[in-house]
Amino acid sequence: MSSPSETASEHQDALAPERQTAAVIYNPVKVDLPKLKQTVEQHQREAGWNETLWFETSEEDPGGGMTREALEAGADVVAAAGGDGTVRAVAEVVHGSDAALALLPSGTGNLLARNIPAPIDDLRASVHTIFHGDERAIDFGTVRVERPGGAREEFGFLVMAGLGLDARMLANTKPELKKKVGWLAYVDSLVRSLRDADAFEFRYRLDGEGNRSVRAHSLIVGNCGMLQAGATLLPDAEIDDGVFDIVVMRPRGFFGWVRIAARMLWENAILRSFRRSALGQTAIGKRITTRAREERPLRYLRGEEFTARLERPDEFEIDGDPVGEVVAFRAAIDAGGLRVKVAGPEDQTRSTRQVRGAHRR
Repeated sequence: MSSPSETASEHQDALAPERQTAAVIYNPVKVDLPKLKQTVEQHQREAGWNETLWFETSEEDPGGGMTREALEAGADVVAAAGGDGTVRAVAEVVHGSDAALALLPSGTGNLLARNIPAPIDDLRASVHTIFHGDERAIDFGTVRVERPGGAREEFGFLVMAGLGLDARMLANTKPELKKKVGWLAYVDSLVRSLRDADAFEFRYRLDGEGNRSVRAHSLIVGNCGMLQAGATLLPDAEIDDGVFDIVVMRPRGFFGWVRIAARMLWENAILRSFRRSALGQTAIGKRITTRAREERPLRYLRGEEFTARLERPDEFEIDGDPVGEVVAFRAAIDAGGLRVKVAGPEDQTRSTRQVRGAHRR
């Protein structure tokens, strides 16, 4: 017969919440593994979680296979430690599961982390979020591309996908220069890509309504709109509003590109802040922001499904990674389809301040 103390202990065990398990999918080229493991193990012990599972990515598999293994092993949270490619590979598998995605930004762009926002260049804050952060449901994009030979592939994306100048720029970026100078390598690539910045013709359909023909230099379908160095490409984009924001770039000559650069590096950020202000929410404020968006070099659209077919093949990019040439693509959004660990209320101010600091660097 059990003693009263044993019965009480068994009752407490029955009421105790089940301990959670985290998994870390890491790119060995991007992380300081000993430091990362030490920091994770410290926070894991303090939170009372199970031993963290560790999976290393490879050139052949940037993280999808490892994430499947982690989920099969019972991971409740899967943290992506690497660049945007690692984050996307992990998110593609976490999407649709019962687990949440966590971010350990370790790349050049860290685009999703900048848009949530999440801590950047602060390992302890990032790891703390795995075990103590809140969960936020964000939109998840899927894009089905058609290759020049007719083959089709499907990808997931979190930030943006597109073709034209930006995709050519990414395809032309020198890996060795990117390792040395980070995002500044894109400036060198941009200059070289501008020499071949011929406009392309395409037909598109938005939310199933008709077909329209356009000539442009770049076409971007975005889930969120902030880039590196504080640039804002899509001022109205929200990561959890259930729609894509789409921009078509069609400048005329050099000064058209200068105008677009000014919008991205300065005016769009001001427009976004104004739109969120009390004045921006009024009828007058909304008319001001609507007129500010109506500028010929840039055409903005919004919708849940976007299909485009090109007159000739062109380079395509997804979340900052070039994926080769396509002749057509279809993008669709799964509203709130991915749960991401974010800083709790007490950490939000710190995270936002650090992201802003990272933008200025």
